[in-house]
Amino acid sequence: MARRPVWTSKPSAPKQTPMYFSAVIVAAGASSRAGEGPRKPWRRVAGRAVVRWSVEALLSLGAAPVVVVIADGDEANAAEALAGLDGWMTVPGGAVRALSVQNGLAALRGQPDDQAVLIHDAARPFVAESHVSALLAALAGADGAIPALPVADTLKRTDDAGATITAPREGLHRAQTPQAFRLGVLRRAYAAWPAEAGEPTDDAQVVERAGGRVVLVAGDPRLMKLTYPEDFAMAELLAQTATITRVGQGFDAHRFGPGDGVTLCGVRIAHDRSLIGHSDADAGLHALTDALLGAIGDGDIGAHFPPSNPRWKGVDSGVFMRHAMELLHQRGGRLINVDVTLICERPKLSPHRQAMRERLAELLDLPIDRISVKATTTETMGFTGREEGLAAQALAVVQVPA
Repeated sequence: MARRPVWTSKPSAPKQTPMYFSAVIVAAGASSRAGEGPRKPWRRVAGRAVVRWSVEALLSLGAAPVVVVIADGDEANAAEALAGLDGWMTVPGGAVRALSVQNGLAALRGQPDDQAVLIHDAARPFVAESHVSALLAALAGADGAIPALPVADTLKRTDDAGATITAPREGLHRAQTPQAFRLGVLRRAYAAWPAEAGEPTDDAQVVERAGGRVVLVAGDPRLMKLTYPEDFAMAELLAQTATITRVGQGFDAHRFGPGDGVTLCGVRIAHDRSLIGHSDADAGLHALTDALLGAIGDGDIGAHFPPSNPRWKGVDSGVFMRHAMELLHQRGGRLINVDVTLICERPKLSPHRQAMRERLAELLDLPIDRISVKATTTETMGFTGREEGLAAQALAVVQVPA
């Protein structure tokens, strides 16, 4: 028995120019050509899961609802990738794309036949308002509208002997998504698709075979489909045009008390005293957590983890930093690099610097060459110079959606 669709919440209100339509985003493919790593919808581009780019864009333009078609077992991936967004739902995919689309259409219960619906591939993350508005305007005089790019390259095919033959390119276009239809038109077209016709290559073909009129609107190279491993490098470059860089700074200090060691940047260091604090008193991680929170404008560590709460007594400060990283990811951001300076006379920290960098790389899921840990003294001046305590300061550079 087919599972019922899973709603996240009521559809969210449009945030930009109101455009009334539903959307089905297909994210159930095998990603067999994309190389090692997670399947395409769950890989990150500029800090955001690929599928999140499209879901965020369509929700902000007024899509209600947005149906995300996923493979069995991907419910947790979808929940993580789309955390913080309202108005989306998931349904299970089919064995082939056409069946996945039909599962998505079936989830649009109660929608009128004349409702516009956009069918979109999750692997095309850069859908924008201009694409959607052009498609909906063209749909007013047609049964379907699709973005397409004229074929600019010379086309070649090979014969049985391997010789090349130049094929004419006049009148040829590369179809993209999203593709727009009236809901009733697309449902009836799929119902009429004959089994002997094989699998359709896109939804426009289904409507065309049923006698519908499909028109083209100007495509956009930014609507590229992520298919091969090298496509993700290109997507990162494109994403930079839609992000801004922000810098956060943090500072923390703890006094010394009785004990036999300190924890700094997640590394335990033997010492004749310990640092006093409500948690594990890791000044390095505390400063870095504040830097991350500052970069996204979300308060400080005390606001998220009040020292008055006994829950945080003695806790590993990595919990705080992972929370800050999750908030960054929920905003569609990504961490670029961090720089931590530890200030104390003792213990001597240089023997432990590499271990700290490695621990931060693990906690932040960041290449180690983007992590700096430095140590300095105050030449016996001040509270650190008198060895009353130690201090840490940190910088974090992030990219977030513009």
